[in-house]
Amino acid sequence: MERLNLKHELGDKWISTLASIWIQCTSGSLYTFSIYSPILKSTQRYDQSTLDTVSVFKDIGANCGVLSGLLYTFATPSNRRNAYFGGPCLVLAAGAIQCFMGYFLIWASVVGLIPRPPIVGMCFFVLLAAHAQTFFNTANVVTAVRNFPDYSGTAVGIMKGFVGLSGAILIQFYETIFHNKPTSYLLVLALLPTINPLLLMWFVRIYDTKEQEEKKLLNAISCVALLLAAYLMVVIIVDHLVTFQLLVRIATFVVLLLLLSSPLCIVPSLRAREKDSSVIHQSLISEGQRFDQEMEVHDTRDSLEEDNLNLLQAMGSVNFWILFFAMACGMGSGLATVNNLGQIGESLGYSNFETNTLVSLWSIWNFLGRFGVGYVSDHFLYVKGWARPLFMVLTLSSMSVGHAVIASGMPGALYAGSILVGVCYGSQWSLMPTIASEIFGVKHMGTISNAITIASPVGSYLFSVRVVGFIYDKEAWGSGCSGTHCFMLSFLIMASATLLGSLAALALFFHTKNFYNQVILRRLLHSLRE
Repeated sequence: MERLNLKHELGDKWISTLASIWIQCTSGSLYTFSIYSPILKSTQRYDQSTLDTVSVFKDIGANCGVLSGLLYTFATPSNRRNAYFGGPCLVLAAGAIQCFMGYFLIWASVVGLIPRPPIVGMCFFVLLAAHAQTFFNTANVVTAVRNFPDYSGTAVGIMKGFVGLSGAILIQFYETIFHNKPTSYLLVLALLPTINPLLLMWFVRIYDTKEQEEKKLLNAISCVALLLAAYLMVVIIVDHLVTFQLLVRIATFVVLLLLLSSPLCIVPSLRAREKDSSVIHQSLISEGQRFDQEMEVHDTRDSLEEDNLNLLQAMGSVNFWILFFAMACGMGSGLATVNNLGQIGESLGYSNFETNTLVSLWSIWNFLGRFGVGYVSDHFLYVKGWARPLFMVLTLSSMSVGHAVIASGMPGALYAGSILVGVCYGSQWSLMPTIASEIFGVKHMGTISNAITIASPVGSYLFSVRVVGFIYDKEAWGSGCSGTHCFMLSFLIMASATLLGSLAALALFFHTKNFYNQVILRRLLHSLRE
């Protein structure tokens, strides 16, 4: 009977993972702000400055997710297996409610169902809608880390990667069904990202079971994610070259849905393997107890003290502020880059087609960074014993190079630089939560990682407003600015900042090297012995 229950839980564990992936696929609605922002601007009679202010509140809502982390920690019961409405389920429900309220009120304002709200009211509606994403992210990412503690980098990379792709997925949905109907699309955003989590949240649960094929099955899901990203990239490029007819759009969208549903074959595959396997060891329990005793004997006092810190305890450590500073440099400069891609392309003489293609492909580079670095850092942690902060050093250094390439203004520099910056920017969203869970513990991971994420809008404000915007206005003549001088100094400053961030990450690497050697690597070696 115990063996049957273990098999049942393993199946549910993978169903939980697939449910989280599908929720992530519809949770990136804020990445489609450019679709409905023109209708918002015209119906509410906003000027560009006011619309930018509304957009800032979108970024604030999407990056201030401490409440979602606190709710996850509070709602996760000690008897996790028997709780159907707790932990991730409750957090997803809270996110769905906020998503519906935010987008419904925006839609009601646009169509005139309610009186035109003051700017403060619209900023609140947008913040509420964007804030829902932090609840979806926290529930799915933290649950994935708890379900796959030995492959946390890969698990976080998959979850964060699908959020990165969700913008492109929703845009394909809009172009296929609601083309040139942004008002209807706003109503869909109030319904689809709300109904989807409410239907799937019952399957997103935490399981303590382990089995030998976890890595292979995560790799299979990773292959599906890569195939999906490649397909979307081809569709985006071809659509910009040749305008799709309706039937072609429908066909491409059906293929997209088939790709999204393809991971369903993984769970039957898992159960088939279980029939042929004579063990999912009962010895996991006794072996786990033996290992816990070994850890108590051999772990250093410092390592134990940093296990499962709460937010206030984490904020009292130097590691927290090193991560915060590094993320302000990396995430902040990355956001400043994507927010100004269109204007940069215009100043360098790029056509609208070239600029729009750059903006559309950003989600693909973002995905590759989110997914790729999670997988690669897991691999090198196993094979070479490289601590994960080392990859933060490498990606921030590469990001610095990307900024410098854009600053050069050479032919094709914006293409090459945006790819490098996009990949490295996405990688921070995978590295930071994983590192936070390893250094500070998993129990309060949602709260701590979301607190560090606040560095993103802080850095974005400093780089976008105080650096890029200020220098552009100084260089502009009349209504605009043309030439490499418009953004050269800005990107050289951001290149210097990300290089400084990489040095901070290098300090984190040396400060946690002993921790990784004594704790994380021993846990991984133990899992391999199983």
